[in-house]
Amino acid sequence: MERIYKLMPEVEMEEAYYLDNLLKDKTDQQVKDFLMVYRARRRDPQITLLTALIGFLGISGIHRFLLNQIGMGILYLLTMGLCFIGTIVDLVNHRNLTLEYNQKMANNLKLMMR
Repeated sequence: MERIYKLMPEVEMEEAYYLDNLLKDKTDQQVKDFLMVYRARRRDPQITLLTALIGFLGISGIHRFLLNQIGMGILYLLTMGLCFIGTIVDLVNHRNLTLEYNQKMANNLKLMMR
């Protein structure tokens, strides 16, 4: 896990642990190459939080579009964040939503970089 933190100090512990397990059989150079591409594709939990907060200004669902959940984004947009209840739930769960997206992105990236 140390090599992940050295190369990507911005990741949280749970994400670093996941990446470390995903890349345990890779060489240091392969890990560097992977993380360079992964850094460009991952989402930051703070961005998810900020875009979810925009939902209270009448433009709900932007965070769902950023997390590649297009259907939920459209639903939130048309229902004002499911009458703001969905937006409030997403504000509480923004870290989990972002971690789930980042894990899917890491898995897809690992499959592409074989």
